[in-house]
Amino acid sequence: MKWLELRIPPPLVAGFFALLMWLAAAWIPALDFDFPGKLPISLAVAAAGVAIGLSAAFGFRRAKTTVSPFAPQESSALVITGVYRWTRNPMYLGMLAILVAWALWLANAASFFLLPLFMLYLNRFQISPEERALQARFGGEFERYRRSVRRWL
Repeated sequence: MKWLELRIPPPLVAGFFALLMWLAAAWIPALDFDFPGKLPISLAVAAAGVAIGLSAAFGFRRAKTTVSPFAPQESSALVITGVYRWTRNPMYLGMLAILVAWALWLANAASFFLLPLFMLYLNRFQISPEERALQARFGGEFERYRRSVRRWL
């Protein structure tokens, strides 16, 4: 399955999982639940996800390095400031937060079960190859960063 590494844009993967979540909620209405404040909570989590993702992208722009998920070997700088002090993958964390907001909005337990699959996919086919490329490019500097900052949170 190595051929899947760095092939599908992560936002497209997130969109696919959002569709799966919607389908799961539609197919298994018995797992619907209701809770007060669904709209403001969903919007707040989505806004946090967008803020995390944008902060990460701006960090890459400030460092004048690539944001392309297909060419991590072309990175010209290792970004370890800002939101990168708490997570090595804030753009993906932002996408996950948006999917959590979507699951909250759908208010169906089945949609939540797909979130770990999204993370597993990204870990295997996006993050691991990126980290191998960063290790090759930045060596000990990346290794120190990898040891001090968690992959997701």
